[in-house]
Amino acid sequence: MSADRARFGWPAVALAVFATAWGGNEFTPLLVMYRQITDLSPVVVDALLFAYVLGIVPALLIGGPLSDRLGRRPLMLPAPLFAAVGSGLLAAGSESVALLTAGRVCSGIALGLSMAVGGSWIKELSDRDGARAGAGAGRAAMSLTAGFGVGAGVAGVLAQWGPWPHVLPYLVNILVAVIAANLVALVPETRPRQSSPGRLRDDLRIPAAGHRRFLFVVVPLAPWVFGAAASAYAVIPALMSARTAGAPIAFAGLCCVLGLSAGFGIQSLGRRIDVPGSPRGVIVALAVLIAGMILAAVAAQMLTVWVSLAAATLLGCGYGMAMIVGLLEVQRIAGPDDLAGLTAVFYGVTYLGFGIPAVLAWISESWVAITYPIMFGFGAVAAAGSLIVALLGHRRHGSADADEPAGATTPTEDTGAVRAR
Repeated sequence: MSADRARFGWPAVALAVFATAWGGNEFTPLLVMYRQITDLSPVVVDALLFAYVLGIVPALLIGGPLSDRLGRRPLMLPAPLFAAVGSGLLAAGSESVALLTAGRVCSGIALGLSMAVGGSWIKELSDRDGARAGAGAGRAAMSLTAGFGVGAGVAGVLAQWGPWPHVLPYLVNILVAVIAANLVALVPETRPRQSSPGRLRDDLRIPAAGHRRFLFVVVPLAPWVFGAAASAYAVIPALMSARTAGAPIAFAGLCCVLGLSAGFGIQSLGRRIDVPGSPRGVIVALAVLIAGMILAAVAAQMLTVWVSLAAATLLGCGYGMAMIVGLLEVQRIAGPDDLAGLTAVFYGVTYLGFGIPAVLAWISESWVAITYPIMFGFGAVAAAGSLIVALLGHRRHGSADADEPAGATTPTEDTGAVRAR
């Protein structure tokens, strides 16, 4: 390890995660702006929000296992560069659905690499420095949440009151991403390149994804991570746009900042609430999400500023709790050989929640009688169902170390490895 590289560690990787999360979420408060300046339907605009999942999921599923094979730095270094390219395309494409889509996909690739590889790298660097147990997961989750919140807040303010509203918010992210890329190049490697890597197809297999606790406790929780976040900072601001006509973009940014700040703040508490072998963390996360959906239904009915902000904040708390609880469970289940891969699978499931705004907009346009208060009420019932599934899953598969992957009937090499973890 060179002297230069020895000075850099998890903060540099956290900055890269922060920059890519910024790039992923800077578009969100601008949804109101795009609805105003284009003839696109709400479904299409919300679909652009979801478009970056097309970049996130492949980057998550491929980047994580590849980083276990090739090392963390070769897979993480391109992430802030993709973020810069994505922001550049978004800045150039305010009137082009094709450019906006391409920019969102590039932003998704950047964020997917950061979430799968950056989170694992931060954990390993934290462990190397002697950090307390769980610190790596907390640092990764907080870097991600801070990037989401700051990116949305800055973009909302610049688009509402700054010059070049279609361009300037993205230029700031490009600057942050370029700085992060230069710092990441100096971070010491924690996962040396494999000398005899074998078949890539084998590396893309993630045996721990079949772990019963992951399937029956973590997966029911995962879609609510960004389902709650998207409801807080995409659906609620859209419903309130007519009531915030003086500054609708800034209000959308405020919803993002409040929701994500609440999520950021509660993650420290979440680490203390979550106890290995106990369902307490999952129960609290889903209970907060149920309450958030109920309050969102009230906000959608009343359409008042303060109730809407309260709903965004409570949904943000649910997002933060679900994120940190899910990451801690993943780190208990996975071993060092598939930590990045299982993290990728977890994040891939969480991002299904970003389809919620487009689905709700489509339902609202197709069936006028099904209003947003009704849909949020159904969301509360669905979250309660997820809680029941997770509790039953915990009762049957309470230990993250005792189970083997679902469907296993004999102690193969893979299942034995998972069992030993």
